Amino acid sequence: MPWQPWLGAVPGPHGTSFRVWAPRASSLEVKIVDGPRARMRPDGEGYYAATLEGVRPGARYLYRFPDARERPDPASLLQPEGVHGPSEVVDLATSSPRSRGPQHALQRLVFAEIHLGTYSREGTAGGAARHLPELAEAGYTAVEVMPVAAFPGARNWGYDGVAFFAAHAAYGGPAGLSRLVDAAHEHGLSAFLDVVYNHFGPEGNYLGEFGPYLTSRHRTPWGEAVNYDGPDSGPVRRFVIENALRWVASAGGGFDGLRLDAVHGIVDDSPVHLLRDLNDAVQREARETGRTIHVIAESDLNEARLVEPVQRGGYGLASAWSDDFHHALHVALTGESSGYYEDFAPPQAEPLDALVSALRSGWHYGGTHSRHRGRKHGTPAGHLPGRRFVVAAQNHDQIGNRARGERLSALTSPGGLRVAAALTALSPALPLFFQGEEWGAREPFLYFVSHGDPALVEAVRKGRRDEFKAFSWAGEVPDPQDEETFWRSKIDRAHRDTPAGRAALLWHRQLLSLRREHAALQDDRRDALEARRQGPALLLRRWSGGKEIALVALFSEEDLAVELPAGPWRVLLDSGADPYGVPGARPARLEGAALRLCGRHAVVLERTA
Repeated sequence: MPWQPWLGAVPGPHGTSFRVWAPRASSLEVKIVDGPRARMRPDGEGYYAATLEGVRPGARYLYRFPDARERPDPASLLQPEGVHGPSEVVDLATSSPRSRGPQHALQRLVFAEIHLGTYSREGTAGGAARHLPELAEAGYTAVEVMPVAAFPGARNWGYDGVAFFAAHAAYGGPAGLSRLVDAAHEHGLSAFLDVVYNHFGPEGNYLGEFGPYLTSRHRTPWGEAVNYDGPDSGPVRRFVIENALRWVASAGGGFDGLRLDAVHGIVDDSPVHLLRDLNDAVQREARETGRTIHVIAESDLNEARLVEPVQRGGYGLASAWSDDFHHALHVALTGESSGYYEDFAPPQAEPLDALVSALRSGWHYGGTHSRHRGRKHGTPAGHLPGRRFVVAAQNHDQIGNRARGERLSALTSPGGLRVAAALTALSPALPLFFQGEEWGAREPFLYFVSHGDPALVEAVRKGRRDEFKAFSWAGEVPDPQDEETFWRSKIDRAHRDTPAGRAALLWHRQLLSLRREHAALQDDRRDALEARRQGPALLLRRWSGGKEIALVALFSEEDLAVELPAGPWRVLLDSGADPYGVPGARPARLEGAALRLCGRHAVVLERTA
């Protein structure tokens, strides 16, 4: 049967049923704010349950421990007074999306990643929904929303969530998020949600008082690991899998897919890994409701098993992020070589060679030695089609985890931006672009929080400073707690309507139109493409059904002739042409079997015979 809520507060015809896992409590009560309280009955495996007649949606409640501690529900759907306050009963049957998504096949996905707090003036799901027509017009087929699970304060990236089931109240809560999903579907966009299952946030996290959600058996960058494989791990796994279903089920959030954050932080030595269990549950929901739901992982481990079929020992996920594409492209455009970028810069690697590897094989490090890590890194992935990878020239991590949150527009030329957009859009992988990237947005995306604990605030400040010691980024790190840091990260749509913004947007739209419509770009098999370097230029060829496209990307400012395969060829798109607004650029010229370009430049050609 399709998923129905089980944990938390579930309203019915005559009242509301409550269920919580709390094996560390000798007894438990549910307390209705300004109303009754009732003793909960043990329900096996450490669960407690109760049904209170007359309790309707909108009622607020807490769980009361024997020592009079009162805590919000770990499976709360709404925290109207913040993560420390009471939970609210929500009827998902009336607040879930009413629409059915466009059911995009995996290979048709082109992502726009957005952060609800900064994507609109209002900083809400409703504010973001107003701008979704822009995304559809720009050629996107999917909107990917950064995490919305309730977090402390009003400002956060979302990776400090502590109430995993609760859509953050300041964003509009569950009802606002459902309206956003409906708006996405109305404009032909699949809706994806970024979820965090590798750790719980540090403030407002009361889970440890209820049960062993964490374990000291493993360590992660955030401290103790989530307990996916130790004693009492079964209910923890169920909690997380139920959370995933809450977001994708028609009776929950109605999202068309999930992006799983940093799965390298999910440590699980169980016979069946959590990622496989979670994906199996999501795909059962998809089959039972006749929907298409994609689960995509972010990982920096370059592990092919994430997307390998279960029959071959994999986890069966739809796709995985490829940071190698970003890192190689970034080094080629900016020359940066500190921190993890050293693996993509001389003497470890030539950035264009690493970029060629990522285009051919999904990532560059597939079992070879990484200087930055001091060991071999990754597993081979060249047998996997392009759809099994997500690539980006910019995303929230690669912008926001810089000391001052600069976008590529502050680090390279307009010509370099056109090159980055072309390689991302015409890659065999699934392209992802960060909010405003389509018009060359210039504002930074900085790291911001609004914690209430002064000691935690200072720890975050110190952590940010320490994080950048491996990089060559000089200068002061903006204060994450300062509200101005958040406001500086808001999208400035005025730039969209400038000549520079319109030129960048035109380039972006035409690239994505080509990706969507040209036959040569529909086959993502590795044997349907060629990528190679010619000095400071890269040539990417893709073909299918007798059609062929070539992308020539020049990374230097020099005048260069690039040898083309046997033609004839004709130019489809040229970033040096007037409409694309690159100052001082000149159109490329076909000279027999060569293409002559000047300056950072991207040209798309079609074989005409």
